Amino acid sequence: MSISTRSFTVNGKTYAPPARPVVVICLDGSADEYLDATMAHDRMPNLKKMVLAGYRGMVRGALPSFTNVNNSSIVTGVTPAVHGICGNFFYDTQRKEEVMMNSAEYLRAETILAAAANAGRKVAVVTAKEKLRDILSHKMTGIAFSAEKANQAQEATHGIGNVETVLGLPTPAIYSADASLFVLRAGVALIEKGLGDFLYLSLTDYMQHTYAPEDEPSLAFYEAIDRELGRLLALGAVIGATADHGMNAKQKSDGSPNVLYIESMLTEQFGNGFRVICPITDPYVKHHGALGSYVAVHVPESVSETAVSDWLQQQPGITEVHNKAMAVRLLEQPEDRIADLVVLSARDVVVGRTPAHHDLSALDSGLRSHGGRYEEMVPLLISHPLTAAYKSKAAGDPRNFDVFDFTVNGTSHN
Repeated sequence: MSISTRSFTVNGKTYAPPARPVVVICLDGSADEYLDATMAHDRMPNLKKMVLAGYRGMVRGALPSFTNVNNSSIVTGVTPAVHGICGNFFYDTQRKEEVMMNSAEYLRAETILAAAANAGRKVAVVTAKEKLRDILSHKMTGIAFSAEKANQAQEATHGIGNVETVLGLPTPAIYSADASLFVLRAGVALIEKGLGDFLYLSLTDYMQHTYAPEDEPSLAFYEAIDRELGRLLALGAVIGATADHGMNAKQKSDGSPNVLYIESMLTEQFGNGFRVICPITDPYVKHHGALGSYVAVHVPESVSETAVSDWLQQQPGITEVHNKAMAVRLLEQPEDRIADLVVLSARDVVVGRTPAHHDLSALDSGLRSHGGRYEEMVPLLISHPLTAAYKSKAAGDPRNFDVFDFTVNGTSHN
């Protein structure tokens, strides 16, 4: 199979792909502890070989540490301030309504995937969650479908039809380990059948929301991931993997959810008129009940923003409160799409609106979630040796959204 090595430039960076399959994986929710635990049990032999030959390190993700934000950064190679996706959900001030941020209409930057396709690569995107497909496939010629709706993919709209028959894989349940494993197995099949040679595979974090790193279902899940990594390596792929965010238990000592309902707290202290947005909000309520460690607060004009900020910073469980200017500078947010204040919480705390806004009855187990500083640091894994220049870059401050750069440009893969 002939593979294009034509270089391409997108968002100010040039990529020179190798003449072999390139596979970048977003291990959704994979805090480094999950890899550590499974490798300590000798259940990830392929990953062990991969990082011994290549590279393993820790990198900063984009904030808020949510799925849409970081997947958008990974496929564009830039911060939220540039690509414009600042959550799974936000308050659109132009429309004056709260909306899901899962449409490519909100994306302000070109993608590495579209540029690679224009340069002659056979690009394929497989995402576990349907909510990401539109953003990831923005202006892209190639294959793009989700595990969640694999059986609905059509040639005209997804670049492939009859997925179950063509790839020999049944459509999985989204609330399952199989939703993520399907994505990896689909990637293997696409390479084997010559349908893809430049792949982005984005998993789902249902397992990490449900299980701690040492839990047996988690260990078995990562062992299964390892088998697919081995198959990709056997096909000669250069693999880069990172995570969109980590994961932490957000519970009190009795196991109950450790929640601060910010809108309720502010209404009680200052009166009505506050609008608190939970950017983690998405269709997958069994994951997290729309509770994460980052919220955006729209302050009514009748209330002093400074007074609200000062009061919030004194509340136990709140670790950071930033006004819009600071959020733009420090958190790399798009100025026109964020609220007056941004609030981040402690490692074991989530922040929400009011009790009525969050249904916790759907949670499969105790609350595990993400969104704040404590889920910002994630692993970066590269299958082949880094060049001297990229070893130096790795020692600096690389980001999870440098994964395509490291995989495509930074490896010795001959």
